Order: sequence, then structure tokens, then C-alpha cells
Amino acid sequence: MVITRDGIVATSQVLASQAGAMILADGGSAVDAAIAANAVLGVVEPGMDGIGGDLFVLYRDAASGKLFGLNAAGWAPQAWTREYFTARKLQRVPSAGIDSATVPGCVDGWQKMHQRFGRLPWKRLFDAAIHYAEQGFPLQEQAFAHWQNKRVAETEESRRVFLPSGKPPEMGDMFRNPGLGKALRLIASEGARAFYKGEIARAILETSKKLGGRMEAADLAEFSSEWVEPISTVYRGWRVVELPPSGQGMAALLMLNLMERFAPGKSTNQAGWMHTKIESMKLAYADLSAYVGDPKFVRVPVDKLLSKDYAAGRAALIDPRKANCSVPAGSVSSDTTYLAAVDRQGNIASWIQSVSGSWGSGVVAEGMGFHLHNRGSGFRLDASHPNVVAPRKRPFHTIIPGYMEKDEWQIGFGIMSGANQPLAHAQFVSNMADHGMNLQAALEAPRFTKGNSQGCDVTVESRIGEAAIAELTKLGHKPQVRGEHSARMGRGNAVMRNARTNVNYGASDSRADGAAIPQPVRTPQ
Repeated sequence: MVITRDGIVATSQVLASQAGAMILADGGSAVDAAIAANAVLGVVEPGMDGIGGDLFVLYRDAASGKLFGLNAAGWAPQAWTREYFTARKLQRVPSAGIDSATVPGCVDGWQKMHQRFGRLPWKRLFDAAIHYAEQGFPLQEQAFAHWQNKRVAETEESRRVFLPSGKPPEMGDMFRNPGLGKALRLIASEGARAFYKGEIARAILETSKKLGGRMEAADLAEFSSEWVEPISTVYRGWRVVELPPSGQGMAALLMLNLMERFAPGKSTNQAGWMHTKIESMKLAYADLSAYVGDPKFVRVPVDKLLSKDYAAGRAALIDPRKANCSVPAGSVSSDTTYLAAVDRQGNIASWIQSVSGSWGSGVVAEGMGFHLHNRGSGFRLDASHPNVVAPRKRPFHTIIPGYMEKDEWQIGFGIMSGANQPLAHAQFVSNMADHGMNLQAALEAPRFTKGNSQGCDVTVESRIGEAAIAELTKLGHKPQVRGEHSARMGRGNAVMRNARTNVNYGASDSRADGAAIPQPVRTPQ
């Protein structure tokens, strides 16, 4: 762990962590540092995140002790009716192309967070990102691996920007993106207005029109992110907090409520305990799929689903001797980046931002050097489903920031990668609460993952050991074994505050290229 009385920024890329730490050294808040780090991440790992995507934040304000939640998920264009898609004989919303791109919410979210919790001038926050976009940076290992994804060649503009020599740059090669530098300069000088009403908005709309999309000026100009009330449960004495729907954070809390009904194993890799966690995950994800949608359009029974009585009934469906390969929902009346920042005052930003799938929609805003996300692919076309597509509706979201607290300990954490996130959150919480791991160990411990609630397949890291894999197989699971530190399990970061000693702790996942970097000391010249 990184341990200091000063602030810490933990991200998946060292250059971003460093940029955030420098902002803290200049007197910035955790929010200032998070925005600066996020802006750099959009430059150095553009296939994962950037200004063309969405943002979610959990923020603990040290002065008041209050937790704030921000949902900066963009909505569907006004033209996106169910009939708009079904008239073309589509069975689902496309996973790529202009008709997978909803309005990006990130930049509006940045501005709302800064207006409320920022300390440094807005323009200062983009200096590092602009530098790396215009002057270039050497490609890191995981960014290089991400560049091999075929979607980077989806459109002519994407190929022009990201394959400048006709092929992906090599690891260590310098990469420059002057178009993105231009977009960041506009945002730095004009604020979010540049993105939603100014020159960047015009580039998005012209790109959409050229590709046959239906996004209009009002879809961008009228968008606004929202402050939301976080939801929580208590697990073994820890209060665990997530954001409410339309995100999937509720599934982590559902899973923890189920796990709490069982005694933990002697270790996180003990086969019987892993079986309990896997089966809890299936039940939680079945409910998630059945009930979650945009609460402005559908009623999501959050209180009922998160009740301990409901968990008791669902937990009774877990057979300790056999895996369940077909899990129904209960009856009641995505690629991403995560970063965490804590400042010297104890403010904590749990911050997650994404362009959804690798390289998003594959569509790059003409002349601006960034991809539009493909978050619209999260909609359904089933008219009876709570997540059915509709104008100005937010789609189901996979990206979730996490937070947990007990006594004097306060932790902002997150683990990325699509549907993996709630189950990874629950495993992290268990590592801390059940097994007494420190922050770094809890992130690095072997994990399992699974993409949905159905089937008995489960992906595990080889570090869980042959004996545990054999025992899981006997219980009816079908383990698919990955490497020792597989990015398939998601890439996490975390910060922790001891409110009694005012000491901060930071950790960054071994599965990524990042680091937890402490605020440097400014010495007199």
C-alpha cells in the first residue's frame, strides 16, 4: 500500500495518477485531481474512456461527512423510439456504429463536480492531458494490447487518428492526438458549453449526420447530469454504498446480502466459499436483469430487493452441494476506467468513466480525436422490459463506483470491466470484511468472474489452485482458467482514510499499468 498524511490518486495508468497527484500538490481537491487524472486517461487509454463517454461518482465530503452521488449517464436521442430500430428488422440496438451512441455525459459531470467541490481554476485541470495529447506519450503495455481490437478500425476517421501509419502503434511508440488536444483546449477555455453547444457539439452532430444517425442539437444542448441519493447495505458491520439504478451497483449489494447468510471460508479461494459467492452472484444478476431500468421511466423496487428478508428467501435457493445452471429472477411486489482520489482533508472521490465497449461505437467525432461511446447498446427492444429503448431515456449502465465505511475507516474503491463489476465489488468487500486483507492485498487477491446469471461456466484465475478448481468442478461448475493476474477480472483502484489518525492509504491493481501515487511535497525554491 501507499501510506501518507497527504493525498493519493490511484488510476490504471501511471501518467494519469501522476497528473492527479500534482494537482493535489498545487492545492487542488480530490475532485480537481480526479478530473485531471480522468482527462489524462482519455488521452493515454482512449479505447477505454474519454470525453465521448459517461461518468458516475460517489463523493465523500469530509467537512459534512455526507456522501454525494452523481449520475452523468447520457440519454438516448429524441428520435430513438423502439419503432426506429424495429422498422429496420433489428432484434437489438446495434453494438457499434452511430446508432449505438447515446449523448456523452462525462464533460457535464466533470463540470458539475467541479462547481460544487473543486478548488483550483477549471482551466488548470487540463494542462497535463493537453500536453500528452499534443506532445505525445509512449504507449503502455495494456494500452498497446487494447489497440489490437478491430473496432479501432471501424471508421475512416478512427483509422486516420488511431492508426496513423496504417497499423497499431507498438508498445513504447510515441502517440500524438492533436485533435483531442484541440477538444480539450476548447473544454478548458469554454467549459462544458463547448461540448454540448459549441464547436465540439457541431463536430458530433456533423459526424452523426454523415453516418445517418439521428442525434440533434437539442439532444446535446438540453442534457444535464443528475445528483442522486446513494443506496447501501450493511455487510458484517461495514456499510457498503453504491449508486442507484439505472446502474448495476444494486447487484453488488444484493450479492453481499446473500453472502452474509453464510459463514465465510477460511480463505477467499476456499472452494465451498467460492461456490457460495458464485451462486449468490447468479441470483443477484438475475434480479438485476429483470428489474433495473431508468427510474424516470420505470419503477425499480430497490427497497424490496435490498431488504434482508428478501435476501433470506433468495439465499435458501443456494444448494451448498451443487451449482445451479438456470437461475430465475425473484418475485417482488462494459471497457472502463476507474480511479480513486483522496486529499489531505479526507475528501474521497470514487470515480468511474467509460466509453462502454472497447473503442466505444467505433465512431470518432470529426477533427476532435475522441470516440463516441456505444452505451446505447445496453437498451432492449422488448416492449415489456424495464430497459426498453425510449427517447431521452438512460440505458442500463454497467459502470459503478463503490464506497464502504466502518468505525474510523472510509474506503473509495472500484473494479472495472462490464458485467464483472458488481461481483468484483462483492469479492473486494469480502476480502476486507471476511479475511482482514489490507487494501492492496484485497485488490490483488485471485478473483472469479462471470458475464451473466445463467449457465455453470465461471472464469477463474489460475492462482486459486488446482485443488479448488477440481472441487468447483465436482460441485457442477465449469471453470475456465485464465492467467495468474488476468485483466478479464477487471482492473481496480482504491483509497482509504483513517479518520482518527488522518492517514491515507492507496492501492492499484496488479492487473493494470497503473499505480497509487502520493501527492508530492512542494518545497520552497
